[in-house]
Amino acid sequence: MKGAGHEARGGLFAGTGWYYARYRPGYPGAFVDDVVQRFQLDGTGRLLDLGCGSGQLTIPLAGQVAEAVGADPAVDMLAEAARRAEAAEVTTITWVVGGSRDLPGELGRFRLVTMGRSFHWMDRDQVLAALAGMVEDRGGIVIANDGCLMRPVTAWQRAVQEVQQRFVGPVTEPAGGRAATAREPNELVLARSAFRQVDRRVYEFERQWTVEQVIGFLYSTSVPLRRLLDDRRARFERTVADAMRAVDQGGRFIEPVALEALIAHREN
Repeated sequence: MKGAGHEARGGLFAGTGWYYARYRPGYPGAFVDDVVQRFQLDGTGRLLDLGCGSGQLTIPLAGQVAEAVGADPAVDMLAEAARRAEAAEVTTITWVVGGSRDLPGELGRFRLVTMGRSFHWMDRDQVLAALAGMVEDRGGIVIANDGCLMRPVTAWQRAVQEVQQRFVGPVTEPAGGRAATAREPNELVLARSAFRQVDRRVYEFERQWTVEQVIGFLYSTSVPLRRLLDDRRARFERTVADAMRAVDQGGRFIEPVALEALIAHREN
């Protein structure tokens, strides 16, 4: 499975794998449990995690199926995913270099396809059309996304955003990114696909961060922050730390999280 366009070169996240694996948060257990229950994952069947990153969703679900495939255009991301799977003693995952534009390829058929924090980067109609022929009759897809620090709602998050803008200017989304999602909700895209039976669930919880985790997260995004900062990285990191501590000297940086999951079954 070979990528096309920017995805072939690892895409917007090329070179971020080390940070992504260490500083991107995972998914809450309640969400994973719901996915297992809804699709009756019982150790059989196959899973495709499309845009898998470093395996934050692939690895927790792999133990619930006979075989899992994690696909991502970034080679360094997959290398980190493989290391994390080995550390977790998960041996049923095949890691594949490739992106959504390569579908259907030769990946075969799946009971479940997941897309965690990735669907908004894709040509959504094209992906759903391809998946219609790849998902089994009783199977379906899961689209999951949360703000994950990128939509500031607290004082300390706004302080971090202000520092980043001061150093590198306003951040704009590349074509095909969240701007596309904002123009047309995912539910409307699903409504004209083979995955019209949609259940929307929102999981609300709190996530605690440290200064180190926030800085690491910033280096894991699609913004080429390390390149833009160049020799100003140390000053940038000190400024972020100072700004966060000025807001909360106790060091408790809490992010209220709303994880949206669209759980959709394939219509026969």
